[in-house]
Amino acid sequence: MEKTLIIFKPDCMQKKHVGTVLARFESAGFEIIACKMLQLTPALLRQHYSHIADKPFYPGLEQFMGSAPVIAMALRGDNAIARVREMLGATDSRKAAPGTIRATFGVDNQVNILHASDSVENGLAEIARFFKSEEVFA
Repeated sequence: MEKTLIIFKPDCMQKKHVGTVLARFESAGFEIIACKMLQLTPALLRQHYSHIADKPFYPGLEQFMGSAPVIAMALRGDNAIARVREMLGATDSRKAAPGTIRATFGVDNQVNILHASDSVENGLAEIARFFKSEEVFA
């Protein structure tokens, strides 16, 4: 049973797609093991996106991700990393396969509804970054 972090990005929150997207995860058999709403700070975003913080597009990403409250959620399920990323589709919503979450609701490479962990190791690290151990019910 793998664990993954999901962030419902500002565009998902503002367009009121949270319930619809969450229903897709529940229908796919994932278990919610942690969930909270928060405002992402520049410091937390720099830590979370440290692997791309030196890229020219990062300031815009930080501004976008901090522009409105988000929902951070941890999911658990068999092969969760690959299955969730398959459900999301390509990072660039314009290139995502029809029927995927990003193809259905996303706009582009940044305004793409959700963040999801890209490996088992990152899933565990990201969950620990956003949740205290007592906030994870697994």
